[in-house]
Amino acid sequence: MANPRQNTAQRLIAGEQLSGILGVSDTQIQSLAALAFQMYQQGQMKAAQTLFQGVTALNDKSYYGYAGIGAVALAKRPPDLATAYKNLSKAAELNPSDASVQANLGEVLLRQEKIGEAKAHLEKAFQLDPGHNDPGANRARALVGALNVVVKEVEKRIQSQQTKQAKAS
Repeated sequence: MANPRQNTAQRLIAGEQLSGILGVSDTQIQSLAALAFQMYQQGQMKAAQTLFQGVTALNDKSYYGYAGIGAVALAKRPPDLATAYKNLSKAAELNPSDASVQANLGEVLLRQEKIGEAKAHLEKAFQLDPGHNDPGANRARALVGALNVVVKEVEKRIQSQQTKQAKAS
């Protein structure tokens, strides 16, 4: 008789998802992701992280787990930008049409001072949410708005200094 553990290992090596081996349905995985998101919203980050990791362990093609792990890493104080970037990038690769994922990825890149890359993801978040309904995209809009104010203020100060220097010469 074949060893069940060996059979499971062979199935995993062959690329079968753990959810298929264990008989966990896509609906059950989505329910687990929804529970993880509730934990995240309640500030129970450790529990949320564990549940999101469970989602990715069960099905490594489910973007919800990667998006959640990335969001938790971004919410940490201080944020774990490397983990956030890795997981949000994977989530965006699996589902490029999620405005919140794009916004979170843009925020990570902004914090990493990768302005050009951040801009592309933030703009994509805006495009994916033309009705301004997605909280993540709206947060990204607020970030970009604040950055625009800062840039304009810096430009004014530089111009003022240049004017003063020109008059002094």
